[in-house]
Amino acid sequence: MFGYVLPLREELKVKDWERYRAVYCGLCHTMGRQCGQLSRLLLSYDFTFLALLLGAGGGQHKCRCVAAPCRGRSCCTASAALELAADECMILTWWKFQDQIQDESFWKGLGARLLAQLYRRAYRRAARRRPDFDRLVSRQLDDLHRLEAERCPSLDHPADAFAKILAGAVPPTGDTARDRATQQLLYHVGRWIYLTDAWDDLQDDLAQGSYNPILLRYGLDKAPAPEGPEGQQLRVTLTHSVNLALSALQLLEETENTPLLENILWGGLPLVQRLVLSGKWKQQKRLLREKQRQ
Repeated sequence: MFGYVLPLREELKVKDWERYRAVYCGLCHTMGRQCGQLSRLLLSYDFTFLALLLGAGGGQHKCRCVAAPCRGRSCCTASAALELAADECMILTWWKFQDQIQDESFWKGLGARLLAQLYRRAYRRAARRRPDFDRLVSRQLDDLHRLEAERCPSLDHPADAFAKILAGAVPPTGDTARDRATQQLLYHVGRWIYLTDAWDDLQDDLAQGSYNPILLRYGLDKAPAPEGPEGQQLRVTLTHSVNLALSALQLLEETENTPLLENILWGGLPLVQRLVLSGKWKQQKRLLREKQRQ
């Protein structure tokens, strides 16, 4: 997946950081149990955020894995939240492979074709358990493909099509107010992810002639400067989505995961946003992600 939804570790209390790592490790182990050991390679920080929002992190135990073979780590015990996040991570990643296959030539899309075949059985198992989410992803990606084929110059329309995928990632609970706040939170995180990724891909999309709503919106034939009017306008709309996600979070009942969720929204996302808009994300992301594993 995208891997933009990271916490700002320096601003976390030790107990909250340990809780985040335990949920991350718990999601990894859950993916291995439910979708096969190879699926653990698809582990996503974005879906760790979803697991936290769903309430993962209650019970913990010591575990070992290939990432830490010589020392144990705290790992969340199995829960419905982790199981849902694991299945949806598998489903969305498999459909992302399908999107790459459709968008690229045969040879450029060969890697995605091989990965789609490799994970087909795991995807089918996850889709049988979460048929509603699988249909939602398929329907929204069809909308995205249509907008791309039409060379839609709007930022909002394709971002909305993607954001609705995350908005539907949490099944309704029957509590109308809670469900609406959760959907709005995830919708704006999804919108932020889509537009951030569009800016991150500007150079590649220019070189390949691929669809990019930012280039079409401003009629550009080269990547815009971060401090130019295009960068400033994108910064405003991204910050607006983060603020709306934070507002939605305040409407939810406070839990032990609330400090982590707040840290990700007001600290992690703005940091990643600054790095992406300044063109430094590709150089810094490996270092940032390594910090999450330490």
